[in-house]
Amino acid sequence: MSSSKGWSPERRQRQREAIRQWRPWEQSTGPRTPEGKAKAAANSTKHGLFDAEHRALLRWAIEALREQRQALDEL
Repeated sequence: MSSSKGWSPERRQRQREAIRQWRPWEQSTGPRTPEGKAKAAANSTKHGLFDAEHRALLRWAIEALREQRQALDEL
């Protein structure tokens, strides 16, 4: 059982030893097919709103708003 305060040093040590016996890193292969590699390469893309075109548009909008604010401040 885990306590509400996290892992005890004893539990952490038991888990460490178990993982060293399991050696899961030896079974981890990652993507092998071109399709799998393409899918893995896209893992950090959440929805496309931060691609280069959208970032450029966002920079343009921020600059336009900044200029508008400066024009209003001069009134």
